[in-house]
Amino acid sequence: MYVMHQLVIHHFVEYHYHKHATTYATTSVRRERVSADIAGRFASFSESCETPTLLPFQPVLVEGGFILFHITGILYSPATTVEETPHWVGSSKSRMIGGLFIYNHKGEVLISRVYRDDIGRNAVDAFRVNVIHARQQVRSPVTNIARTSFFHVKRANIWVAAVTKQNVNAAMVFEFLLKIIDCMQSYFGKISEENVKNNFVLIYELLDEILDFGYPQNTDSGVLKTFITQQGVKSQTKEEQAQITSQVTGQIGWRREGIKYRRNELFLDVLEFCNLLMSPQGQVLSAHVAGKVVMKSFLSGMPECKFGINDKIVMDSKAGKGLNTDEQVRTSGKPVVVIDDCQFHQCVKLSKFETEHSISFIPPDGEFELMKYRTTKDISLPFRVIPLVREVGRTRMEVKVVLKSNFKPSLLGQKIECKIPTPLNTSGVQLICMKGKAKYKASENAIVWKIKRMAGMKETQLSAEIELLETDTKKKWTRPPISLNFEVPFAPSGFKVRYLKVFESKLNYSDHEVIKWVRYIGRSGLYETRC
Repeated sequence: MYVMHQLVIHHFVEYHYHKHATTYATTSVRRERVSADIAGRFASFSESCETPTLLPFQPVLVEGGFILFHITGILYSPATTVEETPHWVGSSKSRMIGGLFIYNHKGEVLISRVYRDDIGRNAVDAFRVNVIHARQQVRSPVTNIARTSFFHVKRANIWVAAVTKQNVNAAMVFEFLLKIIDCMQSYFGKISEENVKNNFVLIYELLDEILDFGYPQNTDSGVLKTFITQQGVKSQTKEEQAQITSQVTGQIGWRREGIKYRRNELFLDVLEFCNLLMSPQGQVLSAHVAGKVVMKSFLSGMPECKFGINDKIVMDSKAGKGLNTDEQVRTSGKPVVVIDDCQFHQCVKLSKFETEHSISFIPPDGEFELMKYRTTKDISLPFRVIPLVREVGRTRMEVKVVLKSNFKPSLLGQKIECKIPTPLNTSGVQLICMKGKAKYKASENAIVWKIKRMAGMKETQLSAEIELLETDTKKKWTRPPISLNFEVPFAPSGFKVRYLKVFESKLNYSDHEVIKWVRYIGRSGLYETRC
């Protein structure tokens, strides 16, 4: 007769304990151990039990990054024999890992360690194909492929995967993977592809100490550092490198000292590319604006510039929080642009943008790209194309295209070019246009209509009679969309520069002495209308 005096239950944030009850607990996989005191209480409790007490421990469901556990384990009475003990209680096989792999976002293996003969190189490819390169997003952190279980944790663009063919304790594997990530972070900081490549020797050393033949050993980073004393190589971000350069040398990498100009000038260009796909009925199927702010600076000394835009985040803090775009326009009287995402030049102080929502920077000398942005809401479409295509029999087609400008009458659109596709069996085209010049180009299978200038709130049209050659093919002509190219002197997204201030403490020239030029240019990206 064998008596089980102690049961160690791993990986729980809270320990629920009832004498004759099954307990359910939801927990993220976190790093905690049961103290000797808790283990002792279980041991004394087991000795005092007259009947077997069930506390099952088995993972039931994995969802949304959380594991719902049916907590199992058995506290045995003195009468319980080993033969009655289930295979999963105290089983060494339940703690065995066959292999450990670290991948980058492309599926390339950065670190590979195989501990068991039943795990081959095909397991590496199976995880890459079925998880990393899967067509649909893999939501479950546990994937079964050909009787092999893959447990993975993702950090930034790095995948850490444990592989096994055994029926292992899922909670313990995730706890172990998180411990490995903690150890790596304690040695070389952020988990990134560059850091893993720079520290691969150190990572293999850690794996040799942490895992032995697939069995987890010591994962405490404090203990590991006593005998693996090697320092990790930490990579720095561009901003950190620039900060260190500035602190050590007192210089800024993108601007030299001693620059002097007779006239201090700033040129600011807001360039936007408007992309549109519209249905023949005039319904907008998709629209977005990709913009950039290009600056050309001719400033003396080491000036600091502050740049303000009518971004929704900024206007929220200035005006009324919680108001939608239309309400903000009514209350402030100024249009607001909702920027979906943006990217800044390295000279911009991101900490100030996050806290004060102001773009503060020391500009490089000459021309540079200050920021890029993208927006999808409240886009002012400069032009609307209304197509009308009518097929008259098999040898003739009539096309009418109306072009409308939707901006202020005081503004002028320039470099307007409308490309209307024609069938492949076109033999001749007769054109009549109210404005501009139109020409049929057989090499492009399209009618190209060019207009030099067009004022706002105007309308013009083109009519074409297309003669077709008879063909034996019964396949109907799939009408490609009509594309439009243009340039307008405003930003279709509504992007506005609210202010641009310059401060120079050493040379003492004021903001008023700087000559500033701001220009808005809106251009067509992929601007198409289906016909």
